[in-house]
Amino acid sequence: MTGAGSASAAVPEGTGGVRLGSVEEALAEIRAGRPVLVADSPDRENEADVVFAAQGVSADWVAWTIRHSSGYLCAPMPAARADALELPLMVPHSQDPRRTAYTVTVDAATGVTTGISAEDRARTLRVLADPASGPVDLIRPGHVLPLRAVPGGVLHRAGHTEAAVDLVRLAGVGEVGGIAELVHDDGTMMRLGDAAALAERDGLVLITIADLVAWRRVHDPAPAVAAEVPDGQALARRVHRTASAVLPTAHGRFRVVGYRDLRTGAEHVALVPAVDPAGSADRGEVGAEAASAVGPEGVPVVRVHSECLTGDAFGSLRCDCGPQLQAAMERVAAEGGAVVYLRGHEGRGIGLLAKIGAYELQDAGLDTVQANLELGWPVDRREYGAAAAILADLGLSRVRLLTNNPAKVTGLVAWGIEVVGTERIEVGHGEHNRAYLVTKKVAMGHLLDTVAVPEGAALVEPGEGLGVETKEDEG
Repeated sequence: MTGAGSASAAVPEGTGGVRLGSVEEALAEIRAGRPVLVADSPDRENEADVVFAAQGVSADWVAWTIRHSSGYLCAPMPAARADALELPLMVPHSQDPRRTAYTVTVDAATGVTTGISAEDRARTLRVLADPASGPVDLIRPGHVLPLRAVPGGVLHRAGHTEAAVDLVRLAGVGEVGGIAELVHDDGTMMRLGDAAALAERDGLVLITIADLVAWRRVHDPAPAVAAEVPDGQALARRVHRTASAVLPTAHGRFRVVGYRDLRTGAEHVALVPAVDPAGSADRGEVGAEAASAVGPEGVPVVRVHSECLTGDAFGSLRCDCGPQLQAAMERVAAEGGAVVYLRGHEGRGIGLLAKIGAYELQDAGLDTVQANLELGWPVDRREYGAAAAILADLGLSRVRLLTNNPAKVTGLVAWGIEVVGTERIEVGHGEHNRAYLVTKKVAMGHLLDTVAVPEGAALVEPGEGLGVETKEDEG
């Protein structure tokens, strides 16, 4: 089984001389029913996966995939497709550090024997990809592991799950892929150089997720979410509203609304200006309060704020989080809208104790990005589906966003929120967080006009750089 080689491939900088194919070549291969190899970044999983379209996949290619992997065959798909097939998450509160959304395993209900053979698993993959298939066409558990992709694809989460769904969609062969992690014969993970050797030997195209991110920014910038987030009510099912109460603050009277994240189990809150002096309000009244005063442009001001105990509660000067939260509350109290406070985002999603460990490394000379990587964490492991769901529950589908980070806009748009404009929130800058803010501007693409960068520093494009997962830093 041979096909497109790498004769026309480029040798990009930073790949150690490895020859990579183009995204166009990869799409042509997938369209022809052949797999491609996709590597992610060294600071993430640093692995390469086999990626193919589930629609029409042959038993031969499934057998090839099993032979060159651990045999753990997954089927990435949009959340809407998983919902249509009634594939719930494997566990309600995932502890996976990569936040991969595993569902229950499946086999095809007919046309298979034990379900484990290459022929059987190819059949199951084709059933998953068939638009005519429904829940009755699958049995649970089984030998193929479906995965729910994040809306917006690699522009929102730079993982193999999203890369597979993007490639299949862009190739025009359905919306369900197949992936497996490449391993050596001794079971160790296959890295970029070894994946390149395999691609050369078997005539396969090799690309990186970074290639796909860059290609989509030019050729396919709009997140494809219409089928995944059909309306605000469907999106709001991501969270459950628990209770609300009046909260007097130094900035005025707010109504604090509690939410439980049904995907992660995290407890989030929203602050909206309180109109009714009573202590409770129903769903419609809370939404009316959120949109009661929407400013001169007729669109509510919204701040989506990541939890930061050290900055928000202790007044730490190492970041600008606390002042940003206070400034946002003041704006929302005056103009209407909402402050959405996301728990579980401490330290860009690595947790309080890990963040303190990162601080220790920063004291020794590393920056905030380097410290995360040194500890074995991603630069950022957050996503904003819960924030979008809370906004949908409040009836705020069109917002003006208070943020310095263009990547956050992408994160909300990917979940169906219309961001009609952004306003920067440059507050809390000082000598103790100057280096931190420079890193945000230089390495993460934050728009910080008042932050001076060292002469000769190369700025990434807004939302680019190490933030390719389009998940914002703690600001």
